[in-house]
Amino acid sequence: MHLDTEHRKAERAYREFNLDRPGNIIFVGHHLSTGTQVRCLIRTITLAGAVLEVSPSLEMPSHFFLEILDIHDEIGATMVKREEGLVTISFNMLLNPEFLHHVLRLSFET
Repeated sequence: MHLDTEHRKAERAYREFNLDRPGNIIFVGHHLSTGTQVRCLIRTITLAGAVLEVSPSLEMPSHFFLEILDIHDEIGATMVKREEGLVTISFNMLLNPEFLHHVLRLSFET
C-alpha cells in the first residue's frame, strides 16, 4: 500500500483582470501613521491581490496600503514576490466583489 505523505493544499484561483491604472503605495509608519507615498502602476488585480509595476530601485516595505487612483480607499497589502520592477501583492482581506466591479468599471470610463 502506498501512503501519500505529501498532501497538496488546495489553492484558490481568482479571476485576474488587466487594470493598468495608476495607484499609490502608502508606507505605514509608527502607530499606523501614513506619510510617504510612491506612485505605481497596477497591472492586474483579483479579489485577493494584484501585480504592481514600480521603479526597480524602490525599497518596498513588506506591508503597506495601496490606493487606486480616483478611489480614496486604502487597501491593506503585503508583498508576496518581487522580480525587478514587478511586485506581486496579497490583500490583507479579500476585496468585496462589488468594490472590484466598481474599480473595473472606472477603468472603462476613464
